[in-house]
Amino acid sequence: MTEWDIKKLRILRTLGEQGTVTATAEALLMTPSAVSQQLTNLAKQLGVPLLRPEGRRVRLTDAAHLVLRHAEAVFAQLERADAELAGYLAGEAGEVRVGAFSTAVPALVVPAVAGLRLTHPGVTVRVRETDAAESYELLSSGAVDVALSLAAHAPTAADPRFTRIPLLADPLDVALPPEHPLAAAPDLRLADLSAQPWIYGGSGPWSEITRAACEAAGFVPEQAHSAAGWTAILALVEAGMGVALIPRMAAVRATGVTVRPLPHDRPTRHVVAATRRGAEAAPAVARVLDALRAAAAPGPSDAR
Repeated sequence: MTEWDIKKLRILRTLGEQGTVTATAEALLMTPSAVSQQLTNLAKQLGVPLLRPEGRRVRLTDAAHLVLRHAEAVFAQLERADAELAGYLAGEAGEVRVGAFSTAVPALVVPAVAGLRLTHPGVTVRVRETDAAESYELLSSGAVDVALSLAAHAPTAADPRFTRIPLLADPLDVALPPEHPLAAAPDLRLADLSAQPWIYGGSGPWSEITRAACEAAGFVPEQAHSAAGWTAILALVEAGMGVALIPRMAAVRATGVTVRPLPHDRPTRHVVAATRRGAEAAPAVARVLDALRAAAAPGPSDAR
């Protein structure tokens, strides 16, 4: 029977994610030569070629992908074993590292942590602000235990590495300058703003979300200014330099602008949490996920 080496399998998985030996070595805090040697030894142990050169990069062979399909199930089971051991050794006490995008920190993570302090004081949460490009790399590498992101930028539910947990559908509102002619218009629709100058980032998830919402309403938004942070976006709107879509989670903290819901268009972004598959069973992680669900539950302000 083949002897399976978990450490080497993790190196192989990381290579599949990172694409190069150098990037794999950096992610695992190893030297490139050590990565290459471990993978060569793994190929000898399994008796199949795992890598094929392709220019300056290497590609996983079909045999390597077959190995990883089975290895993912092993990794998930080991996460469950860790979870059960954590529950046995520490009850519901423990530390959980949460990576979350900027608007999710005050809207979801902070209320969740406040609730946990009352119900499960033994659970410690460490928060790390992340962006969509890095949150799942951090989760895969073990740098965080729970990652919050937009569903559109999360791995699919079929990805064997992660378990996805839906949290909320966050409506998008429109921010207008206080003296804008449409600031008090009844029955406001997104299409009414088709001729307005728009403010959104030049790239990234929020740019894609803004353009998609406007295109669904029948127009392509004219980008007058490019900004990524909500402080900058709202300052530009307040100064009368354009209009912007903002998530309800950010809108509740908007000042100096008029924020209007769009009940006819109903533009929405979906927020999800994710763990490494199997880790959601760890008592402390499960308590954090429960607290995040409670924080995401609709409140009176969501009825507008």
